[in-house]
Amino acid sequence: MVQVCVNGGRGSGDGALVPLSPGAMADSAAEAVAAGASDIHVHPKSPCGEDTLSPRAVAAALGGIRSRVSVPVGVTTGSWAEPDPAARVARVRDWSVLPDHASVNWHEPGAEEVAAALLERGVGVEAGIWSGTDGAARFTASPLGPRVLRVLAEVTDPDPATAEDTARRLLATLGPAHGRPVLLHGEDGGAWPVLRLAARLGLATRIGLEDTLFLPDGRRAVSNAQLVTEALTRYGAAPGPCGGRP
Repeated sequence: MVQVCVNGGRGSGDGALVPLSPGAMADSAAEAVAAGASDIHVHPKSPCGEDTLSPRAVAAALGGIRSRVSVPVGVTTGSWAEPDPAARVARVRDWSVLPDHASVNWHEPGAEEVAAALLERGVGVEAGIWSGTDGAARFTASPLGPRVLRVLAEVTDPDPATAEDTARRLLATLGPAHGRPVLLHGEDGGAWPVLRLAARLGLATRIGLEDTLFLPDGRRAVSNAQLVTEALTRYGAAPGPCGGRP
């Protein structure tokens, strides 16, 4: 499974190609799905282009994307979009349109409460476990662990020379991950090395303008669709550890 992360926390300063309006998100998501993406992760934006969990913004983003594609669509619940944990839970409970899934960063204060609120509403939880945090330890001890949709093993090491080793350490720390599927991805300079590792290990992965603005050869990407195409072309048939397809 290749998930496309269409915008992330990026804004207008990252280039005009980062989709910030509901219409632009929908267009970009549709192009990425046509290129082969099978799942979508999006950050709803305020009119000023900032990440937000407001019911109106979430509904607009989901409605626009779902009018164009039929694959699952998920959103962020990152603390930067709503720093107060209680307010974050309240936002989730106020959503009038529900995503198929939502990511919850397990190292953030209030993660358990946010995840519980999502599960109560029937929304799948992607447990975001960042390298360099205590997220893995918290998740391993969480009673909600067996109930999540999947684990997002998020490698925050941007160095292409060390990101793969960081990814392997993160996976080792996660262990069996409560038996849940794992989606492995990196960011910036580490995005492509970690995606390559995910292909070799037979794990789900993701790519998009949230994770990187550049192609493996250093050229600037022109769209999420181009990143998805590049990922599937280069790594969709990557040999597994014993020489076969992962």
